[in-house]
Amino acid sequence: MARALTAAGMALALAACGDASAPTNETIKVTSTEQQGLHQLDAFNLAIALKRAIYDAGYTCKTVTDAGFVGTWQNLDMWVAHCTYENKSTRDWAVFAGPDGSAQVRDCKDVVASGLPACAIKQRPKGDFSKPG
Repeated sequence: MARALTAAGMALALAACGDASAPTNETIKVTSTEQQGLHQLDAFNLAIALKRAIYDAGYTCKTVTDAGFVGTWQNLDMWVAHCTYENKSTRDWAVFAGPDGSAQVRDCKDVVASGLPACAIKQRPKGDFSKPG
């Protein structure tokens, strides 16, 4: 019985050789609808989404005056929100959107020292951050 299973396994392995449908070593990127949805938002709605993630993480952001997509780090999409506060101070937040719908937020001052990409926006959304589209 063991020989029959071994022979069947070898036959299947040989049958897969040269078959275009056989698995390859290519990486498959899994994304969430939340990750994909962020790319579809205009500036005003992206500001709302990033601000919500910042508040949900326990931080504050009075007004988002600039924001955009930085890139992908591992399986996370990295976004940046430039926040201004009532006392005219500013802070940049990195928001990492995960394939499970989660978001992780880090102060941009800390990300490079942590081995994460710099908070340099590469793609900004269309529209105005202060008024609906």
